Amino acid sequence: MDNNKNQKTSIGLEQNIAAMLSYILGFITGIIFLLVEKENKFVRFHAMQSIVVFGAIFLIGVVIGWVPIIGWLIGALSSPIILVIWIILLIKSYKNEWYEFPIAGKIAKEQVNKINL
Repeated sequence: MDNNKNQKTSIGLEQNIAAMLSYILGFITGIIFLLVEKENKFVRFHAMQSIVVFGAIFLIGVVIGWVPIIGWLIGALSSPIILVIWIILLIKSYKNEWYEFPIAGKIAKEQVNKINL
């Protein structure tokens, strides 16, 4: 992927700001930025990665939440880990880095490349 920094986006924001904002509310803002941003591949990648990472976390959380006591305990103990993941993704996108989160980053990259054909 190219390494152009601080390009404008089709929505008028600098790409690092738009990419960072795609993580703010998890997969919700990821979906919004994926739908709204039509040109900037950097923003679209981070928006898709937000959807994949936080969509998976959400689905796993729903499933685990149905398991009494142990599921709730796992959910509570995983919260700090999820917070760290969120902060890492915010920082990396703000620094204009094409950071690929393990597994999810590869999926996001493939999906963005398919969409941009």
